Amino acid sequence: MSDLSRPLEEARPRGGRLPRRERRAQLLTSALEVFVAHGYHSAAMDDIAESAGVSKPVLYQHFPGKLDLYLALLERSCDQIIMRCREALESTQDNKLRVEATMTAFFDYVSNDTGAFRLVFESDLTNEPAVREQVERVTVQCADLIAHVIRDDTGLPEEASRLLAVSLVGMAQVSARFWLIEAGGLERKQASDLVAALAWRGIAGYPLNEDH
Repeated sequence: MSDLSRPLEEARPRGGRLPRRERRAQLLTSALEVFVAHGYHSAAMDDIAESAGVSKPVLYQHFPGKLDLYLALLERSCDQIIMRCREALESTQDNKLRVEATMTAFFDYVSNDTGAFRLVFESDLTNEPAVREQVERVTVQCADLIAHVIRDDTGLPEEASRLLAVSLVGMAQVSARFWLIEAGGLERKQASDLVAALAWRGIAGYPLNEDH
């Protein structure tokens, strides 16, 4: 289980000194909770230390400042959704099922009760270059993965494949976030299937090349 998805109560120590790796995981778990609840600007290192049950000096031993801590969390959050996108694409050779699996990956990601997606898709620190770079990495790397499949299967030029891929990633991100906030009356699978059907009806219009 990843540091981001581990329940808070499991990550906190039960007493005694934790190994450095476990302490870092515990601090990240507590920091995620605070950042999701308050946003970057309103979150304080004092709050994170208190949530983790450690002193500020202990927190600073692992992370020199609040931005370093935020970036560590953001990088892990970005890695998580990129990994899920890759796994969805590799889970089948059926392109319709690939679309469904990819949409499911995004809907599952935003509905995770850790709220980690908010660091990626709703960051209040996108004016910070290092943060913006991480956030944009999700679109870029997910689109690269999808574009590769589109290019191989349709024979479309790289530029066209990439544009279609970015459009699909945008559809997945925006629709999943909208569902969570505005359309929660729909079950997650129902919402994901609706969007997947829309995406498939569009991308299926591009015929397979002669090698498929």
